[in-house]
Amino acid sequence: MCGRFVITNPVAKTKSIVKKAIKVEDIENYNAHPAQNLPVIKKYSNGNTLELLKWGIVPSWSKKKEFKPLINARLETIDEKKSFKKNIKLHRCVVVADGFYEWRRDIKEKKPFYFLRDDKKMMFIAGIFENSQFCLITEEASENVNEIHHRQPVILNEKNINDYLNLQIDGSNFLKEANKPKLEFYEISKDVNNPTNNNISLIKKIN
Repeated sequence: MCGRFVITNPVAKTKSIVKKAIKVEDIENYNAHPAQNLPVIKKYSNGNTLELLKWGIVPSWSKKKEFKPLINARLETIDEKKSFKKNIKLHRCVVVADGFYEWRRDIKEKKPFYFLRDDKKMMFIAGIFENSQFCLITEEASENVNEIHHRQPVILNEKNINDYLNLQIDGSNFLKEANKPKLEFYEISKDVNNPTNNNISLIKKIN
């Protein structure tokens, strides 16, 4: 599961990828979390855009007022789940990030870690959307990430963005077969546990 990530200066970092940014500003968000409006890349007939969607999908078929928004979709079952199977075919997006947070459960506590690409490039996380909401797609963790958590976001290389957004291509098969970038990680302060904390110190390495 991925429930927090970092995104800074998304407009500047995607200007060579998208045709225009719609109501997105170059802010620094070191504790992006569900229910926030966050920048994603969407494809239109005249090009890609960067725009804001709310993290967490409440499916249109849901009649429960208390329905908990879905923030992650498992790649392995995305074609089967009622909440996701239509969106992976028709409503794909790419979530932009600098890195993401995950927690390792030890005997007495949960320790937070910050994950980033080992080449320090921007992350492009495969997502799906419904109306003005989105969720991240996750997969089984790679060998080194598995030291901390058994799941991780599906991260694309920049060259694969347009192929994933191309609805003529089978989305789930493409994600399963695509080459993924290598990640590195390090332990950070527990200050990240509080979503109201939002500054660059959150990604400072400790130990």
